[in-house]
Amino acid sequence: MKLPKILQELRYRNKLSQEKLAEKIGIHQSNISDWENGVSRPEYEHLIALADIFDVTLDELLGRDVVS
Repeated sequence: MKLPKILQELRYRNKLSQEKLAEKIGIHQSNISDWENGVSRPEYEHLIALADIFDVTLDELLGRDVVS
């Protein structure tokens, strides 16, 4: 699973609308829509904000397999 699907799943799981998530990050709702539809990708500082909001690592957010 890659970022668009992961982001959408995390948002649904946390019962956040695109509007509410955008508000928490300080961006426009259309940015969230574009990320979830794979039209564009979040900038680094937005990735960090998303990871913090959803309490996940950047690796988890980006769908990277982490070997322990």
